[in-house]
Amino acid sequence: MTTAEPQRPDLARELIARAAESAAYRAKRVRNQLDAVRLGQGRHADHANTKVLGRILAEHDWPGHRLIGPDAARAAWSIALHSDHEPDFQRAATTLLGRAVQGGDALVQHWAHLHDRALITSRRDQEYGTQLLLCADGIDLCPLRAPESVDARRASVGLPPIAVALKAVRHRYTPDGSADEAPTVVLAGAA
Repeated sequence: MTTAEPQRPDLARELIARAAESAAYRAKRVRNQLDAVRLGQGRHADHANTKVLGRILAEHDWPGHRLIGPDAARAAWSIALHSDHEPDFQRAATTLLGRAVQGGDALVQHWAHLHDRALITSRRDQEYGTQLLLCADGIDLCPLRAPESVDARRASVGLPPIAVALKAVRHRYTPDGSADEAPTVVLAGAA
């Protein structure tokens, strides 16, 4: 992958701003700090972000490191990851991101997360154990295909063993080991 200046800094700025706004919204949602109006505004922003990313995908395929730089590529991935309301879009984005990975223009770890998320939104078992549920009882993995071989699959895409990832996520979201009446939220965070 390249560290040269992105070809489209305008797209990079837009994607980074949109993803940052959505991340702030999700952080408040996880902490139960949103009223009904703000919840609706956040959902509207997710829909708008999906439309913008969809336009970019139609014009450029996956916006990888060469086109928009690594930070904006991460922002595009985050937007696709949180497009649960559009499962067909999410699956198409996964395919395009996979092609970018094969071309050396995107991170395989991003593809693994998006692939898992697309499987979960399609009501199928995930492959890499990247999708989690934050609920009142703690943090749990979303359904996982062949759990006995997940660490081998994770290693194949540069992810740490599942136990290490779960420990890190539990520490991040529940520092004292409890979810503290957290709502049930799908997290994309088992790196």
